[in-house]
Amino acid sequence: MDLEWNDSQPIYRQLRDRVVDLILDGVLKEGDPLPSVRNVAADYRVNPLTVLKGYQELVDEQLVEKRRGLGMFIKEGARNLLLQGERQKFLREEWPRIHATIQRLGLKTEELLDGGAGRPPSDAAEEER
Repeated sequence: MDLEWNDSQPIYRQLRDRVVDLILDGVLKEGDPLPSVRNVAADYRVNPLTVLKGYQELVDEQLVEKRRGLGMFIKEGARNLLLQGERQKFLREEWPRIHATIQRLGLKTEELLDGGAGRPPSDAAEEER
């Protein structure tokens, strides 16, 4: 996890978001334990209560479960739940802006699917001949 903090968002929220990213990226899998509150607090030089608050958000969102005496663990189905939420968020918040830019630039589907090679599809086709 990155050690840089963004001043525009509370640290506990950034910790929560980093754990979410690790789950989505497959680094933390269902059933895996979260790093201990003390270890995270020491590694990132933050108050343990800050870490606990970030972890508690994950519990509240049904992504993590507490096991008395053992710690906190990624719940079964957490990744799918996150993917569903992230897809909805993308379509609601980011896609309209991206779609508007595509329309404004007159981009075609082939150009988008080409991976942004930076040249018109006709140039790429001529080079293949």
